[in-house]
Amino acid sequence: MKYQHVLYLICALAFLPLHAQQISSPNQNFTLDFSVENGKPTYSLSYKGKVLIKPSRLGFELTDAEDLTEGFSLEKSETASFDETWKPVWGESSSIRNHYNELLVMLKQETTARMMHIRFRLFDDGLGFRYEFPAQDNLIYFVIKDEKTQFAMNGDHTAWWIPGDFDTQEYNYTKTKISQIKNSVQAALERNGANASMTPISDSTVQTALMLKSDDGMYLNLHEAALVEYSAMHLDFDTEAMTFEAHLTPDAVGNMAYMQAPRNTPWRTIIAGEKAGDILLSNMTLNLNEPTEFEDTGWIKPVKYIGVWWEMITGKSSWAYGDVPSVQLGVTDFENLKPTGRHAANTKHVKAYIDFAAKHGFDQVLVEGWNVGWEDWFGKSKDYVFDFVTPYPDFDVVELREYAKDKGVRIMMHHETSGAIRNYERHMDTAYQFMKANNYNAVKSGYVGDIIPRGEYHYGQWANNHYLYAIDKAKDYQVMVNAHEAVRPTGLRRTYPNLIGNESARGTEYQAFGGNNPDHTTILPFTRLIGGPMDYTPGIFEMDVSKYNPDNNSHVNATIANQLALYVTMYSPLQMAADLPETYEKFLDAFQFIKDVAIDWDETLVLEAEPGDFITYARKAKNSPNWFVGRTNDEEKRTSSIAFDFLSPKTQYIATVYADAADAHYKTNPQAYTITQYVVTSKSKLKQVCAPGGGYAISIVPVTDKAEVKGLQKL
Repeated sequence: MKYQHVLYLICALAFLPLHAQQISSPNQNFTLDFSVENGKPTYSLSYKGKVLIKPSRLGFELTDAEDLTEGFSLEKSETASFDETWKPVWGESSSIRNHYNELLVMLKQETTARMMHIRFRLFDDGLGFRYEFPAQDNLIYFVIKDEKTQFAMNGDHTAWWIPGDFDTQEYNYTKTKISQIKNSVQAALERNGANASMTPISDSTVQTALMLKSDDGMYLNLHEAALVEYSAMHLDFDTEAMTFEAHLTPDAVGNMAYMQAPRNTPWRTIIAGEKAGDILLSNMTLNLNEPTEFEDTGWIKPVKYIGVWWEMITGKSSWAYGDVPSVQLGVTDFENLKPTGRHAANTKHVKAYIDFAAKHGFDQVLVEGWNVGWEDWFGKSKDYVFDFVTPYPDFDVVELREYAKDKGVRIMMHHETSGAIRNYERHMDTAYQFMKANNYNAVKSGYVGDIIPRGEYHYGQWANNHYLYAIDKAKDYQVMVNAHEAVRPTGLRRTYPNLIGNESARGTEYQAFGGNNPDHTTILPFTRLIGGPMDYTPGIFEMDVSKYNPDNNSHVNATIANQLALYVTMYSPLQMAADLPETYEKFLDAFQFIKDVAIDWDETLVLEAEPGDFITYARKAKNSPNWFVGRTNDEEKRTSSIAFDFLSPKTQYIATVYADAADAHYKTNPQAYTITQYVVTSKSKLKQVCAPGGGYAISIVPVTDKAEVKGLQKL
């Protein structure tokens, strides 16, 4: 990681104990106030003199020890200013400024002499704060029973939320006033339907990242950053107090976190701005994470891939090889087991995918269902379910490895753990060694089902430690990780740049399980993507799922133009063309955008945005003059109006616009699209109608030969 410039100034204020402290953001727009009133620490946050977060309590309840909520005095404080520009290994921009003013308050609990520090960092886009427990004699090992961090609201804001759940984020979003959350959670659960592992918390609990908008148009986002050695945070809402309070994910015996000083908690984050785009463009979550210590990052490369996946998701094909009610690894005789004929991960079929990838310039081919054990993997609370190295008889590892290598393509490994984390850790070194030996450099891992050891949750401290263990272990083998069903990201990709992707939300697969709401992808960038990129697996062109599986009547709630736009609006350095090759062959003109669009960026702009309604991004490809624009729309027909003033002056470009046809509609006519080319400059403007559930995608490339623009309309 190369730093362009660093400025660091620290002032240790050796004051006598004071009860109140204040700092402002570098641009002076935000003001943080901290105080200790009657021994209780509180903070508040204002923007241009207007209160965003009213005085809110801080602290912890402990198990078998006096709580850390009151009896404090302010022993000392320190302030600092920090300004650097750093370069991510990959990302939405090629450089990121990290500029903040900091306040560190050192609190002492008078009755116990225990020390608790709170570090506040105030950026031009909001606030991050964390608790720090220094080395001390009176507080070494302790167990957190409950975190009492509060976010007191200054109004009945509009919220886009999903129910609190210790095991899944795979929900459609609900939009209500925050005062209506308590009366809406149960209905949201019923609308969502079943999931492989669901543990709803209460009728007043929601998940982060939580998107909010005040009546006067201020946008706020509540989340966390650098989730390490701790449990994921949810938010309980108290309607009477109009206050959110942290609700951590417990372990099997009900404890929230096990601590050993010196130790820090994750950062609690409040991103705020006058425009919706201010939330989308914030880098605060990344900046609150530690720089990477990877000495070599040259092996970490963004990936565009296809895969043997959607055909199983729709039910056209199967992960399982045979038809047997029970599998015991090392005992079940797969060589003599009669295949069902629906197994997709077979050598011949995978070669066809490799051929398609090579023909169209894709980097990798994901293959799911290649390894033994899929016949009885799900819902059995089975510990030893996969070994991650034993293929089915119809999947020739060596032949496919060499075939892919000859074609200039790599196969992407798949490790489904079925939630059996303990089993995965037993086999992890062997599995990564197998990958290294067979030219796999990226793995999609999965955690479907209840966690084993039994009683642990997907978002608890124990599981979170495992996810980081897997990523750190993968680094030793130069393997990139795309974890599904793991905890939602919190910016840790800065520290672990081989964490190339996550799912951790309701993805495209649910379009084959009954459908996602049309507004889903206009909300996710404001919520789930605040913490990091999502492997959303876009690019579905056949919206009628019954065309693949007559027994599945699901419908993909999007137009083709909308699906193309997702490659720009749903940021990920790991982008899948998720539909079947034979379907893409029918729409090669639209498929061209998926082939052309970049997956790593120099610059990102938000041209239009309103959560739940629409988002329009413009992104400049890394080390390239090419730009790409994507617009996604909710269920309403809307007109997008954008200017091309982000383009270089005095340069002509060809803009290829992939848009909804006039009669397109996500329900009735989703495959209707138009492709139009224009000559554009930095003075050009575009008005484009977007169908319900639709949108558009634009590729913009400089003109290199005047003959290229002959006959094209100028905007």
